[in-house]
Amino acid sequence: MKKYVEDLRVVEVETPRQGYVLLKLSPQTGLLPEIMPGQFVEVQVKNSPTTFLRRPISVNFVDYDNNQLWLLVHAIGNGTRSMAACHVGDTLNCMFPLGNGFTLPSCDGKKILLVGGGVGTAPLLYFGKMLKDLGCKPVFLLGGRSATDLMQLDLFEQFGRVYVTTEDGSKGEKGFVTNHSILNSEQFDSVSTCGPKPMMMAVARWAAAANVPCEASLENLMACGLGACLCCVEKMADGHNLCVCKEGPVFNTNQLSWLN
Repeated sequence: MKKYVEDLRVVEVETPRQGYVLLKLSPQTGLLPEIMPGQFVEVQVKNSPTTFLRRPISVNFVDYDNNQLWLLVHAIGNGTRSMAACHVGDTLNCMFPLGNGFTLPSCDGKKILLVGGGVGTAPLLYFGKMLKDLGCKPVFLLGGRSATDLMQLDLFEQFGRVYVTTEDGSKGEKGFVTNHSILNSEQFDSVSTCGPKPMMMAVARWAAAANVPCEASLENLMACGLGACLCCVEKMADGHNLCVCKEGPVFNTNQLSWLN
C-alpha cells in the first residue's frame, strides 16, 4: 500500500475526557487515500524541544464523507502533550497509512467480537464501522478502570452492540473484560483486541481455549514506523523477532509467543 507524507490541517478538536484529545485532520488538497482499520500514523511533533522522533498514533476513524482522518491522542508525554495543544487551523506533518491492519472477513453475517481497553479502543471504532458495512455483526466489549475511562460509546453504538466492564463497577459489569458474562453466553466467529498487553494476552488465552481465531494490535514502543530502527521488535512463537511497525501492528495471536 502506498504511503504518504503530508501536512494535514486540524479541522476539529474535541476533548472526550481529561488527558485525551480527538484531532480531526483533513488534507489541504485532494482526498484521503485508502486507509485500513488497524493501521497507524507517524506524526511529526512541533514545539517540543525534547521530542526528536515522530509519534505513532493509531487511526481512530476515517470519515470519507467529510474527508477527515481522526486521531485519538493520549497526552502523557511531551510529544503527545504538544500534539494535544493543537488548534483548528494548525497543521501536522503525517506519514501514513503505516503497518498492516485487521483482517476483514471474506463473507458477511459473521459475528466479530472487538475487545478494547483504555486508548486501545481507538482503532476498533473504524474497524467496527467497516465490519458493519460488510454485513458483519460487530460486538464491542470495552473496559476501563472506571466509567470516566470509557470514551466514544455513543459512536460505537452506531455500529454494533456495546458491552462494558469497569474495575470499580461504576459502569457495566465489574471486573476485567475477560470476566464479562458475554464470553460465556455467546459464540463468536473471531475476536480482535487492542489495549494493554496483559489484557490482550488474557483475551488471546480465552480465544485459544474457545477455539476462536484471534488478532491483536500491538502497541510496542516505535520510532521510525518503517521497520528500520528495530526498536519495536516482538518475539514470535517460532523464536524469530518481527518489527511490529512493519509486519504488524496486527498479528494473529498464534504467531506470537503469548500462548507458549
